[in-house]
Amino acid sequence: MIEVSRLLRAELLLAAENFPALVLTGPRRSGKTFLLRRTFPDAHWSLLEDPDVLAQARADPRGFLDALRRPAILDEIQEAPELLRYVRARIDHAPEEMGQWLITGSQEFSLMRGVTESMAGRAATLRLMPLSCAELPRVSPFLGGFPEVHRSPRAAARWFSSYIESYIERDVRSVVNVADVGLFRRFLAVLATRTGTVLNRTEIAAPLGVSVKTVSAWLDALETTGMLIVLQPWFHNAGKRLLKSPRLYFGDAGLACHLLAIDSPEALERSPFLGAVFEGFVASELLKHRLNAGKRPALYWFRDQQGLEVDFVLDAGAGYAILVEAKATHTPMPGDARPIQRLRTALGGAAQDYIAHRVSPSAPMEAALLPGVSALSVEGLLARLRERGW
Repeated sequence: MIEVSRLLRAELLLAAENFPALVLTGPRRSGKTFLLRRTFPDAHWSLLEDPDVLAQARADPRGFLDALRRPAILDEIQEAPELLRYVRARIDHAPEEMGQWLITGSQEFSLMRGVTESMAGRAATLRLMPLSCAELPRVSPFLGGFPEVHRSPRAAARWFSSYIESYIERDVRSVVNVADVGLFRRFLAVLATRTGTVLNRTEIAAPLGVSVKTVSAWLDALETTGMLIVLQPWFHNAGKRLLKSPRLYFGDAGLACHLLAIDSPEALERSPFLGAVFEGFVASELLKHRLNAGKRPALYWFRDQQGLEVDFVLDAGAGYAILVEAKATHTPMPGDARPIQRLRTALGGAAQDYIAHRVSPSAPMEAALLPGVSALSVEGLLARLRERGW
């Protein structure tokens, strides 16, 4: 694991000061364990994926928890979710003791259901995504943000292959029944070709020869385990008929490139998927930006039936929104900002909106394209959003 200061660390410390427990979810290998152990170095660590540890926890949950030195890290709690009931009893016995139970899990839905049922009001819940470009500048649309990829970039293809293999075996199969692993791999590859597109389950199911019901279950599994971003449409009262289907992105652009057989930055430059991959990269960076600050995502997209489309609508509260378009170009033009300008006119009111684009050494840090619309790098956009409190 590479040494990087994770932005979520401040939120973890705050949560540990104010809640008896904290729950850290997120995709497998995003760095959850590493972050908790570095943030709380004196905590006792128990990995519930270890067969011996799991056997002890299941055979005698009270004895297992009693033997732990606190604060205690219960790593990958989805392997033994029944422990949450016993943790709750200990919290209720000493509710004034803060930050005693530090819990991780890679399957957000099943874990959160357990938290909702067993830990309501007792645990702060945070989510860790792979590294962001704000945490590590070399995070890119080609490599993505998984820490181990950046530790050995030349072995990225092998790492992604192993990740998919273990992901299917350890996470997907525990959420949904997958009888044909090869078919599920093809499903992932088909899905990668549709990154940045509107969800159409029938179009995904047809080339695979499976039912729409099966595709829906598989999509739910991908979202549950943090591999997929399902971006919901944003609605407003401008009086237009709006598209109501979500848009799909992979949570890690490097993984999307691997599934698309894009094996180098040069290959990405030549790929017809460059624009979609870059758009997915921006989506994941915006999501990380919010989650690393301990905030709800508040991220949407927009298209109406007259053809007006804006990649990202950032809900800033009180009916206010920030509009963002993602362009893989190094040279954004005023025409790229027209959709933003049109939607802003429909919404009414003055605002500052953005084009996020790739930059070269000779590019300006920020350029005005149209009144109220500026072009920025992804890193520059995130910095500007921090200044604006989003």
